[in-house]
Amino acid sequence: MAHKTNGPERFWKELKRRKVFGVVTTYAATAYIIIEVTNNLVEPLSLPAWIAKLVILLLVAGLPIVIILSWIFEFTPQGIKKTEPIEESGKGEILVKPVKRKIRASYVLNGVLIIAVIVLAYPKIFKKNTLERLRSSGERISIAVMPFQNMTNDTAWNVWEDGIQDILISSLSNSEELKIRQAESIKNLVRSEGILNYASITPSIASTISQKMDANILIFGNIKQAGSTIRLYTQLIDPETEEVYKSFQIEGLAIEKNIFQLIDTLSGMVSNFLIISELEKKVPEIYRLSGMTDSPEAYRDFLQGRNEYMKEDYPASIKWYSKAITADSNFFQAIISISLAYNNQFEYETWFSSGHDKLFLYEESKKWCLRACGKMDQMTTKQKTYTQWLYARLFETKSEEIKYLKQLIESDDQWVTVYFNLGNSYLESDQYEKAIPEYERALEICKKWGLKPYWAMYYTYLGQMYHKTGQYKKEARVYKQAEKDFPDDLELIGSQGILALSQGDTITANRSFKRFSTIMRNMSFPEATITSLLAYGYNEAGFPDKAEEFYRLSLSLDSGNPDRVNSLAYFLIEKDRKIDEALKLINKVLNSNPENFIYLHTKGWGLYKQGKYQEAVDVLQISWDLRRERAIYDHQAYFHLEAAKKAVAGQ
Repeated sequence: MAHKTNGPERFWKELKRRKVFGVVTTYAATAYIIIEVTNNLVEPLSLPAWIAKLVILLLVAGLPIVIILSWIFEFTPQGIKKTEPIEESGKGEILVKPVKRKIRASYVLNGVLIIAVIVLAYPKIFKKNTLERLRSSGERISIAVMPFQNMTNDTAWNVWEDGIQDILISSLSNSEELKIRQAESIKNLVRSEGILNYASITPSIASTISQKMDANILIFGNIKQAGSTIRLYTQLIDPETEEVYKSFQIEGLAIEKNIFQLIDTLSGMVSNFLIISELEKKVPEIYRLSGMTDSPEAYRDFLQGRNEYMKEDYPASIKWYSKAITADSNFFQAIISISLAYNNQFEYETWFSSGHDKLFLYEESKKWCLRACGKMDQMTTKQKTYTQWLYARLFETKSEEIKYLKQLIESDDQWVTVYFNLGNSYLESDQYEKAIPEYERALEICKKWGLKPYWAMYYTYLGQMYHKTGQYKKEARVYKQAEKDFPDDLELIGSQGILALSQGDTITANRSFKRFSTIMRNMSFPEATITSLLAYGYNEAGFPDKAEEFYRLSLSLDSGNPDRVNSLAYFLIEKDRKIDEALKLINKVLNSNPENFIYLHTKGWGLYKQGKYQEAVDVLQISWDLRRERAIYDHQAYFHLEAAKKAVAGQ
């Protein structure tokens, strides 16, 4: 059969006859598979990042060569032969020989290649749609950043397993579009899996942890070294399917001073992929604006301080935080942390005494808080809110504290310590019913994650709120749960004794109080302190006669201690027992401690109970002013002052 053709049609038919389109399709499919295989082998084989780029360039350069060769040659059953020129009739017509159709090996090969491409490409398209769905849903994407794995065989890089995680978390927190799960929660979940070495974390384990935290995206990475080059590898993973959204790699000289620049670059790559806000894209040094430091020494000390803080060794944490700040005076994350450590140290000290001689701890806490506030223009939204909460705790009222804590929960509804602190704020303002759901929520999250709470107080404070509201069965259950995690905790044992005594179970109560006393003696606490705490327990259980007996015993064991006098005097006044004696006791200690706002408060409350309202207002106001200057807001002191003022107004 013959056809008359023009130039373009003739060229088109030649392309088809010489099977150029089939060869190009086969080459493209094969090239795609080669690129995918290369990308997947770069990290496991520790190949440099430029290998993947080189493969792509070579494949692109090979395309025109393949086109030319496919035009000139063809595959035949007899081997590769030069393609015969097209036959024409004398009238310029193309003579097309009839071809008998049959299945060729090339067709099968092309089919296999197409299937392979679909298998490789479909997950990528699916993942892109998943991310687009998350971005367009109107909800913020929640992200869990795992500790990086040190795969260098050099333990000097171990500190950066946590360090890189922390800096990425802080950097990504700049975006209001993302919810970043807190490092402390992730680390505790890792430990709850029985993992002590981060190198043991597999993508499967990391995905399980991320799902417990309701994270949409898992960031998983490691540190590798090849000669003098250090490489940071990072993958963004779907926790449900364990499919990789995107991989990143950054490398540089294997010297510690370069680590922040590498992390900064890596963070920018991750942020850009997740479409972080335009404001963040304009920030040249993300880690600085996230409260970090460019001093490896400062960051090492900071991590040590945080570890001691979580163990409730506040003096040790203060020492490490101080060293970090000495190394970098602008390291405001360390500044915030040292303020909290001083605050917690004061609260720990006042568990055993009035703490008036420890007020310097509050002064230090306030000093560091104010220093942090001076750097709020450099902070992320979350860090700024956290600093505002700390300022409210030290300088303002419980209502201000609660406001900022609620804002923090809005930024991350899985932040366990914020729920706990919110419960504390309600407790300290005598809003027991409101405190309960916050403590419960903190424990619910811990249970959901399979996580042991940071401190026994997560249980005991909730139990005490149940006790205050008469929910003894719930109190008993929460103490049972606490025994599994903190079997020897002093506050837990004491609280169990109070509960038993409240329910008339004196045998269990005495056993608990005896165990409590034994542990305290083993810790070298004075008998007067032990006796005073037992007096508190009897008072809480509703046995005022026994409480008075133990308060008097405590005073007899340490008669020269004005705190013992104040404890007895305040108890007598609060319970309306021998108020005249109590005022004589407190006046005696005030002679030598005239500006002790705690003792002044006791006297003022005693005057109120005697009906001397104006005198009570005068003394309670002095106490209040001194307290606000030297310590922090106390709801009971505020309530007593307002009650006295109201009584004066009603006369």
